[in-house]
Amino acid sequence: MLLWVWIAVVVVALIILVAAAAPLAGRLGALHRAVLKLQRRQTEAMKLQEKAVVLEQTVAELEGKIAAIAARSERR
Repeated sequence: MLLWVWIAVVVVALIILVAAAAPLAGRLGALHRAVLKLQRRQTEAMKLQEKAVVLEQTVAELEGKIAAIAARSERR
């Protein structure tokens, strides 16, 4: 008789565990999609950051060229 009580307790505990875990499992899909979206945005942000560095270098080169042209025109 005691064995059946223990079996019933284990079965009820498993049912409660499954009932509690089911909503969490549904949320995992949404969380996974959110993680993928964040990773994609992070990759895009890193690419933009690299392009910004190149742009800054280009602007610095152009400023140098403009300064050189201005210096040459002042000498004339």
